[in-house]
Amino acid sequence: MAIGDIIVGMDIGTSKVSLVIGEVNNFNQIEVLCTTSCKCSGIKKGKIVDENEIVLAVTKLIKEAEAETEMEINSTYLTIPGKYVTIVQNSITKEAKDKYAGISSKDVAAAISQVKDIDIPEGMQIIDIVTDEFILDNGKIVQDPVGSLSSNFIVKAQVVLASKEYMKQLANIFRRADIDIDGLVPVTLAERSLVLDGNELNDNIMLLDIGAGNTDIGIFEGLSFSYTNTIPLGGDSITNDIALVLNISEEEADRLKRQYGLALKSFIDNDNEILLNTCKDENKRVIKSSELIEIIEARVEEIFSLVNKDITAQGIKPRINNVILTGQGITSINKSDVAGKIILNIPVKISTGRLISTVRPEYRTAYALVRYIASRPFAKNLSSSIDSKSKENFFQNILERIKEFFYS
Repeated sequence: MAIGDIIVGMDIGTSKVSLVIGEVNNFNQIEVLCTTSCKCSGIKKGKIVDENEIVLAVTKLIKEAEAETEMEINSTYLTIPGKYVTIVQNSITKEAKDKYAGISSKDVAAAISQVKDIDIPEGMQIIDIVTDEFILDNGKIVQDPVGSLSSNFIVKAQVVLASKEYMKQLANIFRRADIDIDGLVPVTLAERSLVLDGNELNDNIMLLDIGAGNTDIGIFEGLSFSYTNTIPLGGDSITNDIALVLNISEEEADRLKRQYGLALKSFIDNDNEILLNTCKDENKRVIKSSELIEIIEARVEEIFSLVNKDITAQGIKPRINNVILTGQGITSINKSDVAGKIILNIPVKISTGRLISTVRPEYRTAYALVRYIASRPFAKNLSSSIDSKSKENFFQNILERIKEFFYS
């Protein structure tokens, strides 16, 4: 990262759009200049269903951020759901141009550029290259080989691909909002360094971000980003179930979920009576808390069961040592980690990452995105555009800016 770089990060979720602007300060830390968010339901089950609503939300946030920071914002980085992402593992061996002078930054840049030379599936586009490790000619493994005296080195990396169709939808939305897209980052990849603690960063971890409408899966095997996907269920699914089964308003259902949130009926201490204020069924105006918890338990079980089915089908489950939960859709429901452990048969815990408690929940993903961008090694350009408008073809402009994202 470069001191003074200003990075704009935006997360478009199923219930809201959030924006964070951060600047790299003299201590190479992110100084938050602005945070803002607004409700938005333009995405349902991971699919863009209302471009107009997203355009309005994006435009509103940009105007609010510009007013607060007194800057003209022309571009932003975005998160992308795992369902639109494919990860390809690749490694290449690169000769150092001058083995007596040591490996140069140009050698590394050339190697990273060479890593991208893979067969790209139809309908996909490279959006990122994540370096895993570098192996010197003596077998030593390093994270940054620049300056090492080695005649050659191996770079292991993940080539991250995204759906062109989804990228074009985003390009159209942000063209209408008159904002360029700096780059796209999978949700769980962005969140990794924020929600995992030091030991977890080197372990084989499944990160589950259970939001309002989606559950994003991210598998990390040590430093390697192995797999990501999206399950189209989240906290709102639980709220909807409560409202439907009890025949009450969604507002009351959400309040009851937060007040009595418990993932397992077996942990009920007192089976209290609950008065339903908006119930249209006279026979159900009073229920036991166990009836409410039973509804919550069924949907939580389904979410974890679908995750279990997905990672089992991928053949990746046996390699996962621990599961870390994050996201506003699940962390308010007590014993959700216990429910997850029962269904997945893997240790599960709520995220205790050192930094997660310092960021308000509605901004965590956008803030994590800014941190991820700022910490990227070997990148040519990180800063968002805050002083000039691009008039290029928007989709082509995304591709050009993404190239700068990992070439130097």
